[in-house]
Amino acid sequence: MERQLHIVVLLPHPDDEGIIAGTLARHIHNGTPVTYVCLTLGEMGRNMGNPPFANRVTLPMIRKQELEEACRRIGIQDVRMWGYHDKTIEFEDQEKLADRIERLISELEPSLIYTFYPGYSVHPDHDATGAAVVRAVERIPAHKRPAVHCIAIATGREKLLGQPDAVHDVSEHVEQKIHAIHAHQSQVQHLLGNGTLDDPAFRAKYSREPFWEYRFND
Repeated sequence: MERQLHIVVLLPHPDDEGIIAGTLARHIHNGTPVTYVCLTLGEMGRNMGNPPFANRVTLPMIRKQELEEACRRIGIQDVRMWGYHDKTIEFEDQEKLADRIERLISELEPSLIYTFYPGYSVHPDHDATGAAVVRAVERIPAHKRPAVHCIAIATGREKLLGQPDAVHDVSEHVEQKIHAIHAHQSQVQHLLGNGTLDDPAFRAKYSREPFWEYRFND
């Protein structure tokens, strides 16, 4: 994994960062600053804990607190919550959203951005977030652009996109990763089921994080 100057992560929901928590923990361990922008609080999620302890009124604040704790466990110190409504990113003014992302890039000058691969990330918020990132980055002259490494979770992703450009072995940080995912107590049953790191197959699954680099036409 190359040392980066600054990494920006743009994802729509609390707990999305868990998908790449091992990679982020490894970057932070290597001394790279990470800024995480979470676009919504996931307030329209259907999971309320198992057994349920949240409700539609309390869920936004609970998920905010869970996000803050997950980031603490990963080591992310710069967490920004942009306050968009869950399940509506695709209906936002896409140019304005790209403008805001472009300003963020100008502020932080990251060498690498992590986001979802638009069109290959299942949830409309995932796809819309990734598309807005691509729209913002492609405005930047090619020689100044940060690299964009994408999460793809669509079924058959290798067949659709080819093999990933990078597969990070995060086995040294997998305990930290699972600990961070467990911070999302309202969601963890949905995220991890009953799996534990005592199961070698579970450990192996969560020790591998693939990424596809977004390639711009110019």
